[in-house]
Amino acid sequence: MSDFPPEFDSRYFRTALGRFATGVTVVTTAAPDGAPVGLTVSSFNSVSLEPPLVLWSLSLKSASLEIFEHCERYVVNVLSAGQAGLARRFALGHTRERFDGLPRAYAPGGTPMLDAPCAAWFECRNRSRYVEGDHVIMVGQVERCGHSAAAPLVFHAGGFDLTPAHKPTE
Repeated sequence: MSDFPPEFDSRYFRTALGRFATGVTVVTTAAPDGAPVGLTVSSFNSVSLEPPLVLWSLSLKSASLEIFEHCERYVVNVLSAGQAGLARRFALGHTRERFDGLPRAYAPGGTPMLDAPCAAWFECRNRSRYVEGDHVIMVGQVERCGHSAAAPLVFHAGGFDLTPAHKPTE
């Protein structure tokens, strides 16, 4: 039985959510055998400064759900405006194949990360998880982070916003 009235339109709801512009991340970790695993995620947000916490959500249908639920650490790589190709690569295919041909890189704590000039990155201890609806909300405690001056990649209305940022005139 649905929690929504029968007239609730899920497709319309998804389109309405798409009107909210988000950044684009690739979340990476290591599988139990040490192989790097990663996927594109746009549901990333800060939670707290003290302690430093971030969250992201993962579909309960994701092939990599078990790996991310049980990993010790993961890295949230915030993609820069020129990295739409990486966002597409980590959104398609099998999670282990997404790293094929890419150079290996590791965050200071030893967690696999992208070897690319991202806008920012956050190496997190896998602190807690909450199942809500058809996703699990992953809360990470940030242990280390870094950033660059690169503009972030933005996702809006079902596609990447590749227009240059507008600066207000003074």
